[in-house]
Amino acid sequence: MVLKLHPHDTVGIARTGAGLNTGDVIEQNIAVTGRVEQGHKVALVSMLKGAPVLRYGHVIGYALRDIPAGSPIAKEDLLIPEPPALDEIEYHPVAVSENTSVSPEYFFQGYMNKDGSVATRNILGISTTVQCTKGIVDHLVKRIRKDLLPLYPNVDDVIGINHGYGCGVAIDAPGASVPIRTIKNISRNPNISDELMILSLGCEKLRPEMITDGCLMEECGSLLTLQDEHIIGFTGMIEYGMKLAEQHLERLNRKVRVLCPVSELTVGMQCGGSDAFSGVTANPLLGKVADLIVNAGGTVIFSEVTEVRDVVHILSDRCETQEVSDKLIEEFREYDAYLAAGGADRAANTTPGNKAGGLANITEKALGSFVKSGSSTIVEVLSPGERASKKGLIFAATPASDFIAGTLQLAAGMNLHMFSTGRGTPYSLAMVPVMKLATRSELAQRWPDLIDFDAGVVLTSEKTLDDIAMDLFKMVLDTASGKETMAESLGLENDLVLFTPGPVT
Repeated sequence: MVLKLHPHDTVGIARTGAGLNTGDVIEQNIAVTGRVEQGHKVALVSMLKGAPVLRYGHVIGYALRDIPAGSPIAKEDLLIPEPPALDEIEYHPVAVSENTSVSPEYFFQGYMNKDGSVATRNILGISTTVQCTKGIVDHLVKRIRKDLLPLYPNVDDVIGINHGYGCGVAIDAPGASVPIRTIKNISRNPNISDELMILSLGCEKLRPEMITDGCLMEECGSLLTLQDEHIIGFTGMIEYGMKLAEQHLERLNRKVRVLCPVSELTVGMQCGGSDAFSGVTANPLLGKVADLIVNAGGTVIFSEVTEVRDVVHILSDRCETQEVSDKLIEEFREYDAYLAAGGADRAANTTPGNKAGGLANITEKALGSFVKSGSSTIVEVLSPGERASKKGLIFAATPASDFIAGTLQLAAGMNLHMFSTGRGTPYSLAMVPVMKLATRSELAQRWPDLIDFDAGVVLTSEKTLDDIAMDLFKMVLDTASGKETMAESLGLENDLVLFTPGPVT
């Protein structure tokens, strides 16, 4: 009836959809004194006002009233703890636990790129330098999908890489480096990097050479500039774009899937629409799969600064070196300042859906969020928009917004995305396959055509996280090899959203 995750926990959460009712008897003959919805907390011991309230063996708040054993605990009953003081965190490296070995027999079928990277999808991406061209890009993508794509069976898709940047911005301001390098590194994502097609207006501040890192277009790909004098009207724009696309598609169609080791996977881990079970089922399951991938030589990226701010001291000790730990702390310090300048802090992260799902505050959410990273050593920390340069477990400093975090993980180089959800979301990205995990079987059953994997079976059956981790790992390899996710089969995709801390003029 009640889930207690650590011997020292003073609260448990209602396990099933039926929740708890007044008079229900839970462990140690404690009688419940009021209605407790699924995922919400009930006191397992009596606590005086001011007492620490523990879940996951950590303090998630302080009692704002005397709380008798058996009482439901609402978010209003808890005072949120202060986050760890960044200036007081000392680096004490910890030995990571032994990871389960992955047999060399595990491979996936991927596409080899000219730069040595490996793609899970063979996609023609049309990048833009400014939002003004979005309508043209979208129309061009529709035409290519309809008239050209069926002629090139080895090409998985054509996508528009639209964004809200490029004009009306202070292009030389320090904050502008973030969106610029993000757009540049997205164009280098393994799933689109072999053929670069850029659509420019012509008068914008974000110049094509900023995306190509100074490489001439005749060497890097193709460029269509709408304001060029030889382009006559809308029809001319589309005709010229179709001609360029056909050249790219012919080259992409020569690529075929080949056997690739797990070490060529770069998997982004993310959660959205979290609930009280995120830290019990789906996120720790992602952590186990993360360990399998990293132990096989692959790369796992986890993110979301505000969602792990309360456990930064734990992450610091998992860093490979003092230098990596210092970079981690610096990224958190910069984001604290960014939030403070906007009159906010990490407590603003929790959503109405998070709270309805049983998460009282950001501290409780953080303790269930960071477990997506597994137990491996953190080998690199990335600033927003940077590209990974190492293999292993990497922390990419991003906002917690699903759309911005996903966009920045694309820039970091991920070629497959794993996304857990407790409340449910149709979130997906066009550039990489997005596998969605439900924290509860109720959600997986209610959304059978949107959820790829039900992590809630550990609550409703005898199966453990270890039992299902290898099943999910094999699904990752199948998906990397071309098996469509639910969102891909439905054609769902979210817009890319840049993190733009720089000023708009």
